Amino acid sequence: MADKAPTTKQTAHQPAPPEAAARPATASRHEPKVVIALRRFAISITVFNILGYTVLGFEQPWTWPLIALATAYTTETALELVGAKVEGRRPRFLGNGLPGMLEFLYPSHITGLALNMLTYVNDRLPVMMFGVVFAVSAKWVLRVPVRGRLRHYMNPSNFGIAAILVLFPWASIAPPYHFTEHVNTPFGWLIVLGILMSGTILNAKLTGRMWLIAGWLGTFALQAVLRGLVFGTSIPAALGMMTGVAFVLFTNYMITDPGTTPSKPANQVAFGAGVALLYALFMIAHIAYGIFFATALTCLIRGLYLWYVHFRDRGHDERQATVLRAAAASAPAAEASGKVAAV
Repeated sequence: MADKAPTTKQTAHQPAPPEAAARPATASRHEPKVVIALRRFAISITVFNILGYTVLGFEQPWTWPLIALATAYTTETALELVGAKVEGRRPRFLGNGLPGMLEFLYPSHITGLALNMLTYVNDRLPVMMFGVVFAVSAKWVLRVPVRGRLRHYMNPSNFGIAAILVLFPWASIAPPYHFTEHVNTPFGWLIVLGILMSGTILNAKLTGRMWLIAGWLGTFALQAVLRGLVFGTSIPAALGMMTGVAFVLFTNYMITDPGTTPSKPANQVAFGAGVALLYALFMIAHIAYGIFFATALTCLIRGLYLWYVHFRDRGHDERQATVLRAAAASAPAAEASGKVAAV
């Protein structure tokens, strides 16, 4: 009878291999509440895309959402593999089975569908794919240390859209009518109401960004009135933008991104108001698509401020450490001099 080959199965008395023990465990990427919000957002935008291509009248080819998803998934996975290799950890999509994989893909899923849904680049498929790659990659490049962890500060979908609009001036956002092109007026209002209700519930119960929405809407209405009084802009037309499907989508699902917006109520109000004020400046300067540029600029300003806070706190900690080291070094000398004086 032949001898059995040695087994590599671990027992309770056998230590794990050194390389396995040294490898950090798979880190949880999001808090449970955020995971639920991402899941519901991913489901909502998927259903909305399905309805958009079958009922509402989306203008882009029906294959493009699938291509956008494949591009987003591939980019996110490739960058995660590189990041895990550099940081010496397991990729975040491993270790937790299918739920872990889905949690990992939720953000890229949302980014891919949102960017394709909100832009119109004619038949230039590579431009749409570039926007998706740009948006997903920005999360890995533009990051700032916050409470010991690197966090991205640019809203991915918005940043990708802004990049397309800047780099390809002939491109545009999706025409607002394509959200309700094939439905009658009463049903179109029901679509707006449904998006508004679902988004409000999502932000009130999960993302906690209702203060941001309040600051955004209040200041947006105020700037519309002020532009009318000062510059002669039609106030009803400026306020009428708030009734469109695109604006409702932006308010409930774009500007409220929990990963790139503040958590404290006062900071949320300031962030939302800042976007509205910058939008007003873009409109006064006659720059189109100001809503996307205003959001990108507000995120950038917040990111620079977080970097300032990081360096300020690090400098303070280094000064404190220097004082403690000096005190620790002088203690033995003081003790020795005291003993000499006693003798």
